[in-house]
Amino acid sequence: MAKVTAGRDELGEFAPKFAQLNDDILFGEVWAREDKLSARDRSIVTVTALMAGGILDSSLKFHIQNAKNHGVTAEEMAEILTHAAFYAGWPKAWAAFRMAKEVYEEEK
Repeated sequence: MAKVTAGRDELGEFAPKFAQLNDDILFGEVWAREDKLSARDRSIVTVTALMAGGILDSSLKFHIQNAKNHGVTAEEMAEILTHAAFYAGWPKAWAAFRMAKEVYEEEK
């Protein structure tokens, strides 16, 4: 996985410790443990967790894009979100579907 600097880029001056934890620990160490769980699978878990938690903002869109980048197809994403809708909530699924549709249509 490429070195992530989003935390430092967005919050480095305002919240340097949070930015460091985001970039170095979450993305630098946790996401890098691909011998335990692939980045593709981590992406699926993350999208599902964000949707279930009602985090329906740019972070969900980022992780849908990340899932796509790690090989999750549009058909798989639709199935993931459909399945999660019954556990996380229908309105959350609608919001996630809108973002996923936008992400997957960008390549067309």
